[in-house]
Amino acid sequence: MATSSVSKGCFVFKPNFKKRKISVPIEDYFNKGKNESEDSKLRFETYQLIWQQMKSETERLQEELNKNLFDSLIEFLQKSHSVFQKNSRDWGCQIKLREIPTAALVLGVNVTDHDLTFRSLTEVLQNNVTPYVVSLQAKDCPDTKHFLQKLASQLMDCNVDVQSKEKESVQVTQKKIYYSMDSLSTWYMNVTQKTDPKIPRKKRTPSSQWQSPPVVLILKDMESFTTKVLQDFIIISSQHLHEFPLILIFGIATSPIVVHRLLPHAVSSLLCIELFQSLSCKEHLTTVLDKLLLTTQFPFKLSEKVLQVLTNIFLYHDFSIQNFIKGLQLSLLEHFYSQPLSVLCCNLPEAKRRINFLSDNQCENIRRLPSFRRYVEKQASEKQVALLTNERFLKEETQSLLENLHVYHTNYFLVLRCLHQFTSSLPKYPLGRQIRELYCTCLEKNILDSEEYASALQLLRMLAKDELMAMLQKCFKVFKSSSEKQLGNTAKRIEEFLAQFQSLDAAALGPMSAEPVQDERASLLDWRGMSVRKCHPMVPGAPSRSRAGIIALWCICRTTEAKEEEEDTSESQSKGLQKTDLYHLQKSLLEMKELRRTSKRQTKFEVLREQLVSFIDSLVREYLLLPETQPLHEVLYFSAAHTLRQHLNAAPRIALHTALNNPYYYLKNEALRSEEGCIPNVAPDICIAYKLHLECSRLINLVDWSEAFATVVTAAEKMDANSVTSEERTEIIQYPLKSILQCPSKHTE
Repeated sequence: MATSSVSKGCFVFKPNFKKRKISVPIEDYFNKGKNESEDSKLRFETYQLIWQQMKSETERLQEELNKNLFDSLIEFLQKSHSVFQKNSRDWGCQIKLREIPTAALVLGVNVTDHDLTFRSLTEVLQNNVTPYVVSLQAKDCPDTKHFLQKLASQLMDCNVDVQSKEKESVQVTQKKIYYSMDSLSTWYMNVTQKTDPKIPRKKRTPSSQWQSPPVVLILKDMESFTTKVLQDFIIISSQHLHEFPLILIFGIATSPIVVHRLLPHAVSSLLCIELFQSLSCKEHLTTVLDKLLLTTQFPFKLSEKVLQVLTNIFLYHDFSIQNFIKGLQLSLLEHFYSQPLSVLCCNLPEAKRRINFLSDNQCENIRRLPSFRRYVEKQASEKQVALLTNERFLKEETQSLLENLHVYHTNYFLVLRCLHQFTSSLPKYPLGRQIRELYCTCLEKNILDSEEYASALQLLRMLAKDELMAMLQKCFKVFKSSSEKQLGNTAKRIEEFLAQFQSLDAAALGPMSAEPVQDERASLLDWRGMSVRKCHPMVPGAPSRSRAGIIALWCICRTTEAKEEEEDTSESQSKGLQKTDLYHLQKSLLEMKELRRTSKRQTKFEVLREQLVSFIDSLVREYLLLPETQPLHEVLYFSAAHTLRQHLNAAPRIALHTALNNPYYYLKNEALRSEEGCIPNVAPDICIAYKLHLECSRLINLVDWSEAFATVVTAAEKMDANSVTSEERTEIIQYPLKSILQCPSKHTE
């Protein structure tokens, strides 16, 4: 479009019509690049339903984990402000009025999760303590002037009543004025005096219970604040504390020692600091996994490699629960996008209903599953033919297999929790201290073949009775809390073990019988390597059923043994020392060990303990099988760890190299597809320059590089090199020099 004008200028031409923005439904992306286009909308709706359920469960879990911390903070704030409300003339109260109540909130190094925590904390404080809650960050407060400006601007947006907003609108508009602590104190006195203290109790909110509510200032990243800014603000605020009730909350990511590093003693003495510790990131992760993955509430599961990728990113990168949940959401989305049979990844009744409406292509997808093929190979020949040819029989068998998979998960998680109760307190934690570690071990390999499991069983055989009873009670609660009745006999068996251990305690508290004394005397004499028949006649007049007789019997036997040792020593000295080789010594030691083991009688407690360990081992062998052994596990388990790693692991250099070297990887344009080592003539100019640069990147010849670039470009535009004018060719040759600024050069490393 052209225009006629006397002077040069920039003219705006409005379009005659508006182009409608064509919006593509999100579920249509499930069809893109996939041959299986059926049930894409149903898969997307199932993904949305499961994710909404998991998201709501995560939010509820977050509130429960923060409840204790927030309750402690509310109690501290109310207790601190009560001193200001009393206006006591006591000397101790007057000293406290000079100190600013400060809560040092240690949240950990997961900085990305702090914003969510502070938002929830601000909402809780505004609803229960005070409407005046201000949050500041270090990047907004480079000096004291900006610090007070930000504090005043946020503080004046807070009002005690909704009705007072209109009255104070004039004051709120004056934000550009420089504020001091005197002006803030005056504003606070005016605002609190305007509020009506005679509000009916029914209309009062918890935050309006005081006539002069405190002002809570939250410093989200206390370590990032400038030392001078913090010192000046604390000194100024302490002088106006009697008229401006301020309470500080320090958000600390590292350690509480940082308070004393940033503030000298003269300034830190003006603070009344109390420490608050949030839940550990690892414990938070374990709780999230326990509620989202170690349950039958959600059918979606992660394979060992995928779970390892997510936990490694959490443990070695950011400790962020929010990023872990986003990775879980990405895994769920990728599973429903890449797996056509994920339409069956829902609750069991709905999955059975959907099986009846499966198409022929989806039945073929079931037959192609590796787990299903292994299952078919184990069946009889007639059943194999029916599974491979009869669609109706295949659907009935698929319903049965999905039901078995649901029962497998129910039993698996119950036995996993039971095993965790027995092994979480063992010395050196052979199977891990948290259930997350035990779950990863069970997913990685068969736990029966691991050395850690054998070591755990050996340690269980050495535990005392009190420790075993405590573990049994915890395990019994696990089975009782479950609504499923798959392992009802197991709960009864554990209850029987508890009753048997308690009967041992009752027998120990009862009167001493003859049998225990005789067993004690026999074990005592066996420990000394002597028989009862040999030593008993040597005790004249000793009562045979008393402990005093046993003690006297042991003393005489010990004296006799000492004499025999002296005689043996004198004989060996007279005969001379005999030479014994290592083989015969080891053989004799093994014989002695075997003799002691066979001759030693086990007590009732040892027998019962061995039965308990064998019972736990039988549960593990029966129910803690690898998920890969179950047919149709691909329907529920997401195992594409490589795809997830590509999305989550940041590798910008690799991504840039791939985009410049192979633009088809991202643009998906068939014209850009080329063989390895070839440069497509329709590729973007920067890609052509980069690929020519890779041919001789260290000692590059700019003349040859420019000539080669011009040759490729003219071929792309279907121009004859001889027909191109000198000006055009010069412009083409100079283009690679301009591309150097855009192309990631290896010489700058």
